[in-house]
Amino acid sequence: MATTAPTPLSDSTLLPASATPLALARWLEVVAFMIVIIVMVGGITRLTESGLSITQWQPVTGTLPPLSEAAWEAEFAEYRATPEYRYEASVGGMTLSEFKFIYFWEWFHRFLGRIIGLAYGLPLLWFWIKGAIPIGYKPRLIALLGLGALQGTFGWLMVRSGLSGQMTDVSHFWLSVHLLTALFTLGGLIWTALDLRRLARDPASGAAPLTLVSGIVAGVLFIQLLLGAWVAGLNAGHAAYDWPLMNGRLVPEVDWSGGFWWTLTHDPFLLHFLHRWWAWVAVAALVWISRRVRQFERRASVAVHSAFGLMIILGIATVLSGVSLWIAVAHQLTGALLVASVAWAMHADGVRQAAGRIAR
Repeated sequence: MATTAPTPLSDSTLLPASATPLALARWLEVVAFMIVIIVMVGGITRLTESGLSITQWQPVTGTLPPLSEAAWEAEFAEYRATPEYRYEASVGGMTLSEFKFIYFWEWFHRFLGRIIGLAYGLPLLWFWIKGAIPIGYKPRLIALLGLGALQGTFGWLMVRSGLSGQMTDVSHFWLSVHLLTALFTLGGLIWTALDLRRLARDPASGAAPLTLVSGIVAGVLFIQLLLGAWVAGLNAGHAAYDWPLMNGRLVPEVDWSGGFWWTLTHDPFLLHFLHRWWAWVAVAALVWISRRVRQFERRASVAVHSAFGLMIILGIATVLSGVSLWIAVAHQLTGALLVASVAWAMHADGVRQAAGRIAR
């Protein structure tokens, strides 16, 4: 009796061909989860004033923290030369033990960045060598790798902005570039993973297009995230601890003496006010995209509603608590989850539109 030879596995990956895009999607989802975590740790780093505790960028040798008391003293001496420490010294100083606390958060933030780089770069190389990357996806995966490299560069430029001159904090402009690049990368990872999952189900499917509605929603959300980053960078959350009023007023007093553009980008009262109320424009846009995909991908709609609802509650709680550390961190964490959810909904809107065109 003749026997049939087993079907060989493709791409030398020990996976059926149909499973290869799914493996790639799962890998990208793990990296996306890691970015959500590092955004949260970045929030802790900022809120604990830890970002300037490491004064050098050492991609390799900086992997390990100081391992001896002499090494700790040397790091502390470098920090004492910064404008931020001179300010701290003027209001009470800092002990070595307190320095070790802030050093840990900045070191951990950078360490996570290195781990994410390895978690993305090494599997990418492996999939590439195995020929497991579907046609058309290599440029996108390389672009995401480039965004990760830019993220590290922007992070150092942000830190450097607070180490020179008389600034006691990092530039809120560089902080916003650093944060928004991370969130854009997160959205790109989610979108690409969803495209790969579609490809695993239907080898004939293409990339989901960006719809006009999704573009508008992304623009509205970008403004809100930018305002939030500036509020964080300028410590503008402390401009008022009441809600919905600000220090008993609906519209706060704003100093326009520096000119329109300077005030728009630097005044903590105005930026706090804009961040509060542009949020409702963002909510309207998010409800719009959620309703468009509700019948097509209900889970994405629920995810967006849940994320922005929780983010609003946490934002108000952050204000009323006087910018409590863990409430503010939860607010930033939810912001990352909101970006992931909106990327999901925007992708679903693109798939819905593409399906409609095919049906016609």
